[in-house]
Amino acid sequence: MTKKAHRRTLGSKTRDRRLRTHEPRGEGGPEEAAAFIAESAADLAGLARRHRLGMLGFLLGMLQLEAEEQLRLRSKRDLS
Repeated sequence: MTKKAHRRTLGSKTRDRRLRTHEPRGEGGPEEAAAFIAESAADLAGLARRHRLGMLGFLLGMLQLEAEEQLRLRSKRDLS
């Protein structure tokens, strides 16, 4: 026997609050997202380079640099 999953809908207040903050429930903020993206891109760039996927490795490396730059700019702005 299996049970059907029941979906709960968000009330309008909760939905409006989530739209205003742009942070889905259960996820960290923009800094955490940028850090995760930078780390994931670095791992994927390494994998692409190991398998001689030159352009893909290059693009993933650029993605990593951009995510790290976003982190740097956010931390600089927070210090001000």
